[in-house]
Amino acid sequence: QVQLVESGGGLVQAGGSLRLSCSASGNVFSIYDMGWYRQAPGAQRELVAAITLGGTTNYADSVKGRFTISRDNAKNILYLQINSLKPEDTAVYYCNGETLGGLDSYWGQGTQVTVSS
Repeated sequence: QVQLVESGGGLVQAGGSLRLSCSASGNVFSIYDMGWYRQAPGAQRELVAAITLGGTTNYADSVKGRFTISRDNAKNILYLQINSLKPEDTAVYYCNGETLGGLDSYWGQGTQVTVSS
């Protein structure tokens, strides 16, 4: 089992920045790919950014150039640097970790990001 705990969310004005963190514990060596998802009220959960164990990254078009995903494998922490925040970035942000081949998928409890205009 793997436990994921997000932190770093909050209320910020448009144009501001936040850094989200996701600390992993438990059987962390089973985790290969990790990602950040978000879910706005009334909307489906969507992938924001993903990173492989080797560091290859992938971003949703809506966040390219503004969001940066990174991971510290030694500390078992996943990060999401969010710059130039927009009101439409308001959502609950979730951390996800998957085992090889996506056999198992783990989720954190989410952290709220609210952007005021």
